[in-house]
Formats: sequence, C-alpha cells, structure tokens
Amino acid sequence: MRILLVDDEVELTDPLSRLLNREGYSVDVAYDGASGSQLASQSVYDLLILDWMLPQLSGLEVCQQLRSQGKNTPVLFLTAKDTLDDRVMGLDAGADDYLVKPFELRELLARVRALLRRSATTDTPNSQRLQVGTLELDLENQLADREGRLIELSEKESQLLEYLMRHPGQLLTHEQIYQHLWAEDKLPSSNVLAALMRLLRRKIEAKGETPLIYTVYGKGYRFGENK
Repeated sequence: MRILLVDDEVELTDPLSRLLNREGYSVDVAYDGASGSQLASQSVYDLLILDWMLPQLSGLEVCQQLRSQGKNTPVLFLTAKDTLDDRVMGLDAGADDYLVKPFELRELLARVRALLRRSATTDTPNSQRLQVGTLELDLENQLADREGRLIELSEKESQLLEYLMRHPGQLLTHEQIYQHLWAEDKLPSSNVLAALMRLLRRKIEAKGETPLIYTVYGKGYRFGENK
C-alpha cells in the first residue's frame, strides 16, 4: 500500500513516516502543498495524509484539486483546526476523515487501516481508467492517451501498462511481471517480456516525450516520469 504524507512539520513527518514504513506501508513525503499536489497528480496512492496548513497550497486546496481531477484516493486530514465549521469545510472539500492534533499514534494507525479497508471495497483496485503524469489508460477499450495523442494497445500491452501504472516508482522484477501477465504453466521464453516492453515503449514514448519506462539492469523495470 502506498501512502503520501504531506506536512511541513519535520518533527512529525519523519517519525510518522518511519512508523508507517514499519507497519509495512510504502510512504512518500512532501513538505509543502505544491509538491504534495504534484506527487498526488503524477502517482497512484492508496491514501493521502494531509496537513491543513501548508506552505504554497493548503491541504484543503490539495484535496480540492485531487477531487477535481476525478481521483477518489482516500484523504485523511491532520489539523489543529477543531471547530465544527472547520470539520464541515474539510469534509465538503472531499476529505474522508479528520484527525485533530495532537493525536495518539494508535488512533492514527487505526484510521489509516480503516480508510484502506474502505477503499479496498470500492472501485479503486478495479478502476477502468488510470492516470500517471501525462499518460492515461482506458482499460475497457485498450486505449492510452498522452497529451491528446491516442495510442492503440494490444491486450498484452494493455495488461502490462496497467500493471506498471498501478505501481509507479516501484521496481518490478522480471519474475513479478511474468507471474502477473502469464499463467504459471504458460510462461513464455525469457526474451518475450523484453520484446513486449520495447513495443510498449515505442507507443507511449514518442520523440521528445519524457521517458516513462526505465530498465533496472539485471532486475526489472521502473515506471514513471521521474526515474
């Protein structure tokens, strides 16, 4: 599970990110609203933990931008604002939960687990449209779109791209990709994946466009606009 933590209080974010890592979550951290908004737009997260008061963009604005992009990622607000009007404003902006500082770490972890369980029962894992950076994927029609350039995909290319886009920034090993794309008794020869990856690259990385698929030699591949 991937979590984006956005808070400008280093004395909170550093120990909290370590705690979440120990709990088995993969955590990215941003210290201002603009950086948090950019990460949330370019990558796929299972949960966003946002402070309300942030430099450049407030957590409220980050949440509103996320919802305006059609993303349903659960959002947990961390804030010192504890009036009823503040809570209503946060929920109206699209937040899913609200935790007032100071808080007990046990309660935060319980709320994180609850939000992740809730999102697992919604359409997020089975979403028919994915977006990472400038690339969008329409799974139902096997079509990708990159800044208005329509890209037709084969069934296997679409399946491969979906797997990459659901794990942006993560190293996916050859073995993981093979097991995801092919049944155990139908594994192809070792050069099939490399050939499929070359075909996909040609389609989604036109001349002048930022590369999206990076080879980690001897291990596998990493996907995303930032290597």
